[in-house]
Amino acid sequence: MIRAVVFDVGECLVDETTEYGTWADWLGVPRHTFHAMFGAVIAQGRDYREVFQEFQSDFDLYEQREKRAAAGKPEHFGEADLYADVRPALAQLRADGLWLGIAGNQTVRAGGILRELFTDDVDLIGTSDDWGASKPDPEFFRRVAKVTPFENDEILYVGDRVDNDIRPAVSAGMHTALVHRGPWATIQWRSEEAEKLPTFRVESLLELPTAIRKFNEQAR
Repeated sequence: MIRAVVFDVGECLVDETTEYGTWADWLGVPRHTFHAMFGAVIAQGRDYREVFQEFQSDFDLYEQREKRAAAGKPEHFGEADLYADVRPALAQLRADGLWLGIAGNQTVRAGGILRELFTDDVDLIGTSDDWGASKPDPEFFRRVAKVTPFENDEILYVGDRVDNDIRPAVSAGMHTALVHRGPWATIQWRSEEAEKLPTFRVESLLELPTAIRKFNEQAR
């Protein structure tokens, strides 16, 4: 049975449209151009950080994050950037008695923002910077398993990427849900792995409570 649900952050809970737009502004690149290059890099199966290097060859993401913060323009997201289904989905899953967590490739600063946004909504928030391990490294999912008070096969990991979320979570023995939004899911949605690997494929997080209830009823 599924007893815990752990969510990725970017393009799962948080719409990153505004944030990537501010990166285009920081680089002095038209937003349309930046987004087009972003899509091309993802479609080619490359690391998204290479997008920045297409515009600035020596670009270092961590260094530039610090420079943005020092310039008073830090990376930021807030309530307005959450997808509309996030709050009601979390509330229903909590009402159904499920343990909830958030774990993604995020900075310490982003982790602080997440804790402010979801103080009373989830049982745990962990980030790659907290743990010193980033997806898709298996160590990241070992950390997820370690902090979740259930067995791996009782955990559902929810994400928008086959490569970073679904494939490594399945390898860790977890159930998975692929949510169809954001650039990665849009590009990967019809791939063989996207169709066969996830336990659930959903258009909205609001589909999860019913899907989990049905799954658990069959598992009894």
